[in-house]
Amino acid sequence: MPTQESSDLASGTSIVLVFLALLVLLALIRGIRVVPQSEKFVVERFGRLRAVLSPGLNLIVPFLDRVAHRVSILERQLPTSKLDAITSDNVLVSVDTSVFYRIVEPEKTVYRIRDIDAAIATTVAGIVRSEIGRMELDHVQSNRAQLIAAVKAQLADQVDDWGIEVTRAEILDVNLDEATRAAMLQQLNAERARRALVTEAEGRKRAVELQADADLYAAEQQAKARRIAADAEAYATAVVAEAIGRNGIEAAQYQVALKQVEALQALGQGEGQRVIVVPASALEAFGDAFRFFGGGGRA
Repeated sequence: MPTQESSDLASGTSIVLVFLALLVLLALIRGIRVVPQSEKFVVERFGRLRAVLSPGLNLIVPFLDRVAHRVSILERQLPTSKLDAITSDNVLVSVDTSVFYRIVEPEKTVYRIRDIDAAIATTVAGIVRSEIGRMELDHVQSNRAQLIAAVKAQLADQVDDWGIEVTRAEILDVNLDEATRAAMLQQLNAERARRALVTEAEGRKRAVELQADADLYAAEQQAKARRIAADAEAYATAVVAEAIGRNGIEAAQYQVALKQVEALQALGQGEGQRVIVVPASALEAFGDAFRFFGGGGRA
């Protein structure tokens, strides 16, 4: 039959076992860490950096190690900030900027900088003012992509020690004061008027050049026509001269007589009745022509 002492011993053993089981369970709970995909855990041991836990299942030493910082590694956007800057031609502009970044090394971010957003905003302001100070206003407005690339490159170099990566830097808008806007509008209107005058002058000049070309072309064509007519007349004269040389003066008289006959036929074909007076010399020419025609075979 169990004694009172053995009963107390068994009860004490059970309590110890339960305590050990609870201790083991607590150790497992504290030693296992499941890190979400969008976060990283910074683990400290006695207040000192021990490890950085990546997403997934991780084990740490219970009661010695603790998760001191839970850091999101998602991309972040700084609030849009408005900065005043002065260009190299002494124009005051207001620039709206925005920066996107993400933390890639949490151990640097949590131990080297207190307010990461404020630090980045201050750095961006200094870089933007410095870059705009090297540019004229027209260059700032027309080469915004170049300005953005310069800001991003310099910002990436300066924030490297903070364990972050600058994914994008944007210059959203460049605003001017009213006086500068009015001056630029006046300058723009003057430039438009100047271009209109230049275009009109160039048009008149081109019209004069085209008219001169047209007159020259017309003169060249007329000279060419006269040259062709002269060549044709010279050729006809040469043919007549050759015929006279070959057939004698009778050939020339025959040609004259044919022309006169053609003229008389044209007069006779008109409307109404007409009396045609033919000189005696013409009749003699006709007779010579017919004699020549009739005796041409015997010449």
